[in-house]
Amino acid sequence: MPAPRTFFVCQNCGRETPRWLGRCPGCGEWNTLVEEQRPARARKTNARPRPEGPAAVPTRLSQLRLEPVGRQSTGIAELDRVLGGGLVPGSLVLLGGEPGIGKSTLVLQVSDLVATAGSKVLYVTGEESAEQVRLRAERLAVRAEELLVLCTVELEEIAAAVEDASPGLLVADSIQTLYTAELASAPGSVAQVRECTARLLRLAKTRRLTTFVIGHVTKYGAIAGPKTLEHMVDTVLYFEGEGFQQYRIVRAVKNRYGSTNEIGVFEMTDAGLVGVPNPSEFFLSGRRTDISGSAVVATLEGGVVLNIGSAVVMPEVFLKALTVARNLGHTVSRFTAANFDMIRHYRPSENVVKRPTRLGGEGFSITGHHEIMLPLLVWGVLEELDRS
Repeated sequence: MPAPRTFFVCQNCGRETPRWLGRCPGCGEWNTLVEEQRPARARKTNARPRPEGPAAVPTRLSQLRLEPVGRQSTGIAELDRVLGGGLVPGSLVLLGGEPGIGKSTLVLQVSDLVATAGSKVLYVTGEESAEQVRLRAERLAVRAEELLVLCTVELEEIAAAVEDASPGLLVADSIQTLYTAELASAPGSVAQVRECTARLLRLAKTRRLTTFVIGHVTKYGAIAGPKTLEHMVDTVLYFEGEGFQQYRIVRAVKNRYGSTNEIGVFEMTDAGLVGVPNPSEFFLSGRRTDISGSAVVATLEGGVVLNIGSAVVMPEVFLKALTVARNLGHTVSRFTAANFDMIRHYRPSENVVKRPTRLGGEGFSITGHHEIMLPLLVWGVLEELDRS
């Protein structure tokens, strides 16, 4: 039997090289190549393997049947809007977010609501024990009888459980913990993540099984694993929030069944995540109305946007609102955007300074302590007012 072939895979972009390199030639990151082994391929023969099931044949585009897509509500209006109206049967949804942000809480609430509505749900957890899931369920008042919990990391056991239970919704928490015995690499490696996602995708499409997959994120905020992971799934959602606030945001960066211009705002409470139906009220709740010269206006042309200290919520809301306004035909090209922070963050720099001003306007990034920079800003504004 031929010996397995050794190669090196970048854990950031998935680039394969025959030998170890300090810097990945694909993405340029340092020290991301990890050694993996792939079983040697059998000697090629002229005999073709027989395909499983009926053979695929080409069909004229005009003869393809177009059936209306019946969406299933998650029971959470904010999430339904981001998904484009609900869950599509057979779709694979990837939900990413930082540790402790509330990903497992959100999908467990969705599982309970879907199961209460009459669909059987299989909740697979590879990171927590059954007791931990039960404790979270007690805190969230989850009582659905059709909610099944499976604690495993083996993909073959998940496929067997789906075959036996025939659920309408499958949740995998998380994709980085799953592995298949057909690969020798460790769980979480590029090969395992790619293969497990491909198997779940085939399972979702062949059985029209709606599937939620939770993914980890890197220190830069991107979903961990190869970039092909986001290309394979139907929808990519990011679940984000500030570390010092109870509010969270769900946004879609890819959606084959809906728009990516929507965001969902949630509030983390003792009873779980609660949708915020009027985000404008939340963002204006801390505003003082007894200050002379302070006003709320519905225009940005010729104005100034200041983002002070918010690394997630305000940059996302501002960019989405600006994108929607421009998509509706409004001209927003003459304004100034400035980001104030004590350390430079990637998301505010992109969503406040760079991306909004590509079609016009100016963007500034100011890094320093707020107690120093903000008084200097006020002093500069007052000096300019005195000159004029």
